[in-house]
Amino acid sequence: MMNMQNMMKQAQKLQKQMEQKQADLAATSFSGKSAQELVTATFTGDKRLVNITFKEAVVDPEDIETLQDMTTQAINDALTQIDEATKKSLGAFAGKLPF
Repeated sequence: MMNMQNMMKQAQKLQKQMEQKQADLAATSFSGKSAQELVTATFTGDKRLVNITFKEAVVDPEDIETLQDMTTQAINDALTQIDEATKKSLGAFAGKLPF
C-alpha cells in the first residue's frame, strides 16, 4: 500500500502532466466548417475564437439567416472538435489519481 508521501508525489506528477496537456491543447487550433465550407470558425483549444471567414457566396444581404445558420454550424463544429480532443488528451488521467 502506498504511503501518503508517495501518493502526494504521484498526484503532483499527474497534475504537472495534466497541466502540460492542457497547455498543448490550448496552443492547438481547431477549425470548424459549415456545409460546403462556406463559413470557417477557428478556435484555440481553450475555446477562444480567433478567426471567422466567410466565402463570398454566402454573403447575401437579403439572406442573413443562412449566414447566421452557417456561422453557428461552423462554431459548433469547432467546439465539438475541441471537446473530443480534450477528452482524448485529458481522459487518460481519469482513474490514475492515487486516491
